[in-house]
Amino acid sequence: MSDSTGRAAEGRGGRGADPARSALIVIDMINTYDHEDAELLVPSVEGIVPVLTELLGRAREADVPVIYVNDNFGLWRSHHGELLDAALSQPNAHLIEPIRPDDRSLFVMKARHSVFFETPLSYLLWSLGVGHVVLTGQVTEQCVLYSALDAHIRHLEVTVPKDAVASIHPHLASAALEMMERNMGARITSAKETEFEPHEP
Repeated sequence: MSDSTGRAAEGRGGRGADPARSALIVIDMINTYDHEDAELLVPSVEGIVPVLTELLGRAREADVPVIYVNDNFGLWRSHHGELLDAALSQPNAHLIEPIRPDDRSLFVMKARHSVFFETPLSYLLWSLGVGHVVLTGQVTEQCVLYSALDAHIRHLEVTVPKDAVASIHPHLASAALEMMERNMGARITSAKETEFEPHEP
């Protein structure tokens, strides 16, 4: 295979990527909630945590890769363990504890809105043969929206369980979900309707 062919395969989601082979992406849920608009975001996050907890359990049971992609909050010397410890030390630790990464979880740090921007996520999905991403976390009208667009232009199938994504402004979240469905071909569904095919070794 030539270099150009290999790059083209990677752009389609990876060599041998299977649209039935999923990964669950958890966006920005390791959070101290001490930032602007947190007071608007926290009630929405409280609503999705039980749903996301159940979804995580089913993904792990099916041996589907669970990938946390999290903002580094400008702390370029931090790693995921430090971010987790910082979040768990804050008053809203109850939002993190139920959905914290386990020993099998993968973790990618990001610095901007999209989970793909200047991160190794594309290569990671390609190496896992993943052709379908289930996007969860926060914020629907920001990071989830931009990540869905970047997944779409990489020819990945996208599902967004609308009850497993949190928002700051509900009216913008509704518009973002409509845009993802209409413009990006995303499947907008509920967590209970999101099924994971067990991954073969």
